[in-house]
Amino acid sequence: MNRISSLSNIHKQGLFGDFKNKDENNLIKIKEIKNIYLYQIVKFKNSEENLSNIKFDKLNLPKSLKSSSNSSTRIIWMGPENWYIFSTKDIFQELKIFNKKDFAITDLSYSRSIIELEGDIIPEVLKKGSPLNVNRLKEGDCANTVYNGITVTLDFVSDNPKIIRILGLRSFGESLYHSISDACLEFGYKAI
Repeated sequence: MNRISSLSNIHKQGLFGDFKNKDENNLIKIKEIKNIYLYQIVKFKNSEENLSNIKFDKLNLPKSLKSSSNSSTRIIWMGPENWYIFSTKDIFQELKIFNKKDFAITDLSYSRSIIELEGDIIPEVLKKGSPLNVNRLKEGDCANTVYNGITVTLDFVSDNPKIIRILGLRSFGESLYHSISDACLEFGYKAI
């Protein structure tokens, strides 16, 4: 899959901000997650489907404010009876386990910008634009919040190294990227 990146005009590789005299390995790393399949799964209110019986790519649908993942697929909780499924492989046929009587499936692959931050001081970057207390969130957690007025979803991918993905609407992607990269300037960052 080769899609037009929502950040292709602004995400440039290199070192930025206060990076001089700092070990490149200790800088925040920013990258765009692209060429990924993204589907939203919503269970209908009148559905009697038992969610504990459903496994997608050997993963359970996560509980409130959690995620589950394997090497190719990641599922994050978005709200009551509502999940995002990300995959590096085409999963459209596999989604048929969610029958049309009980679930709505929407392809969001073209509608989101996904920015991944890596580094120990990411919480300090997030605090600059979000009211959410990110210090208590850890690997496997996710949360919906705002970042400088832009509605985003935070997906805490890993604690070691600390990796967080920030999802926003594609139409706000460039503004979100500028807000995040501006917040990183003080610490220095490497765009990869």
